[in-house]
Amino acid sequence: MSQSDTIAAIATARGRAALAVVRTSGPAAIEIVDRCFRGDALTDADSHTAHVGVLTDEAGTDIDQVVATVFRAPNSATGEHVVEVSCHGGDLAPKMALQSLLDHGARMAEPGEFTERAFLNGKMDLAQAEAVADLIDATSTKAHQASLTHLKGRYSDLLGDLREELLNLCSLVELEIDFSDEDVEFADRERLEDLLDETEEILEDLLDTYPTGEKLKDGVQVVIGGRPNAGKSTLLNALVGHDRAIVSETPGTTRDEIEAEAEIEGVLFRFVDTAGLRDTADEIEAEGVRRATESIEEADVLFYLYDLTVGLDSQEIAFLQDLAADGSDVQPVVIGNKADRAPDLPVATLDGLTSLKLSALKAREDADEVQPLLDHLTDTVAEHLSRAEASPVVMNQRHRQHLRDALDAVQQAREALDAGVSGDMLTLDLRAALQELGAITGEITNEDVLDQIFSRFCIGK
Repeated sequence: MSQSDTIAAIATARGRAALAVVRTSGPAAIEIVDRCFRGDALTDADSHTAHVGVLTDEAGTDIDQVVATVFRAPNSATGEHVVEVSCHGGDLAPKMALQSLLDHGARMAEPGEFTERAFLNGKMDLAQAEAVADLIDATSTKAHQASLTHLKGRYSDLLGDLREELLNLCSLVELEIDFSDEDVEFADRERLEDLLDETEEILEDLLDTYPTGEKLKDGVQVVIGGRPNAGKSTLLNALVGHDRAIVSETPGTTRDEIEAEAEIEGVLFRFVDTAGLRDTADEIEAEGVRRATESIEEADVLFYLYDLTVGLDSQEIAFLQDLAADGSDVQPVVIGNKADRAPDLPVATLDGLTSLKLSALKAREDADEVQPLLDHLTDTVAEHLSRAEASPVVMNQRHRQHLRDALDAVQQAREALDAGVSGDMLTLDLRAALQELGAITGEITNEDVLDQIFSRFCIGK
């Protein structure tokens, strides 16, 4: 790929729609569109102006009536000349428009190439570029808001301020090395200690937001477990508001996992209905039980249902108590179901576990009945939501690793400073921290990392 090329791609999703946009970017973008545009001379057009005309193919045949919007470098999304051609939607018109641009000298854009050019031309840093992909992939309101915060640069500004402070002090320490024979001290040791303490605290706070970012980005996984015929499938249908799972009085109906999603208070919840937990000789059902156990271990929240008229057996109690005691991230909730058949029976209470009671559900009409469960779910993410609203959250595994490595380097620098080591050893740790922070925003990167990041994008973004 070369930035001297002019690239083009369809920038909107496929399918029936009123409009579609075909985007062109590069040094010859305006000239290429002008060659197949019958209307105002685009080569004479001012930046940020829209022009109505007809787009033609290589033979001069009309393709569609379009609006061509001109953005001149450097005042465009990519920092290059950009022309966005708005044509009618559907599959045919955008394809024909794109083909005309390719026939007149443009090259088909690679996935993410428009955003990559914006990064290379200084229109956004690497963290903001990744936020574009996160924004496109967002599946909930809160994930969208968090991605938008990153795109606006709040996260990058925080990292940039940290990096600038570390760079200034690193430069002073290195200057001391140059004047070591004269016993000159340029860096204020007390200020250096304070800065390393502040940096360590900020990095730890950012790393602490990763569980929040992960839940906002991927959703909160809620597994519905329990013995056969406890009402798990009915509960799934009630939680998501439609009949997603088959409900039957026959035990063992659900043999494989059934998933459904719902957005609650702006957060995506992924509900998983599992096979009933029991010993069985049926090979297929046994595989379902194995998968159910795995899902429970990977869950954020476990809704464990049992029939109040039957009660929890010792094996179930031991399983739940072990789950609560082993330091697992799973948050179990014990739910006594079918309370209308035994209204006087209390729900089982186990140390460290939340307990709730349900009447027998009748599927999706029972929104009021499951409201306490929904309230519990929103309570479990309330802390995450308040944190996301107060400051940027780390949503990216790559960022998490760089922040961890930066924190390690800062802690080593703090230990080196306390031990009174030489300045050259201290700067090694400071430079390592600077490199890790720079790798997040793209001041320091390599081609393989860029290829990996921008391959996330669809064509035209």
